[in-house]
Amino acid sequence: MNDMDGQIKPVEAGVDSTIALFLGLYLVVLAFFILLVSISSIEKTKSSKVMDSLSSTFTSLLPPSADLTTFTAKDGDIIAGQEFQQQVTGIYATVLGVDKVEIVQPGKQMRLLLKADSLFFDGEARIRPAIYPLLDRTVASLSNRPRGLRFDLEFMIGTPPSEDGKTMPVKQTLEVERAGAFARAMNERGIPPDSLSIGMRPGHLGEIVIYFYTRDIEATRLRFETKKK
Repeated sequence: MNDMDGQIKPVEAGVDSTIALFLGLYLVVLAFFILLVSISSIEKTKSSKVMDSLSSTFTSLLPPSADLTTFTAKDGDIIAGQEFQQQVTGIYATVLGVDKVEIVQPGKQMRLLLKADSLFFDGEARIRPAIYPLLDRTVASLSNRPRGLRFDLEFMIGTPPSEDGKTMPVKQTLEVERAGAFARAMNERGIPPDSLSIGMRPGHLGEIVIYFYTRDIEATRLRFETKKK
């Protein structure tokens, strides 16, 4: 009989049952993830390390006014120092006359050894013009300080000892003039005044050693204690 006779046709098997099956599977999966979220816990230590790592990685991309985080973790300080060392290595890696670039302490200290005549004209205290772009890039790297850290440069030039062979020379020698010329060139390019120091190395004539340091500002700040009466 048809519908006009008052009978209801039977529903085809497999249509509504398939929809119900998929819906049930989706609900089971949803319940599973809800259960995982409800029993999970946040590990603050790991989350803090991730945030410090991200902030130290991207801090050089932000101007100082946009820096929203402060370096508080030692891991972040080391990462920032390692990035600085990579920048310096990239600057001096292809320079003629550089004998050695050595990481003394990862993220903290590195040493650069080069010939004096590759930086200065032979027998003069004048810096070669081809070195000026290198100095500009060095000053830019030293000036890009993350908050709470400072990057320092220590310039050491080999010099002959005095006539008695026991003390440093006190006269105006070529090495003294070269050290002064390097300091003036760096100051003219805007190096932070507290980031530069120069010195002499007895012996090692014709050699220059440049040390790069990453230091914590609070650790290097002078503290004066007043005695209580």
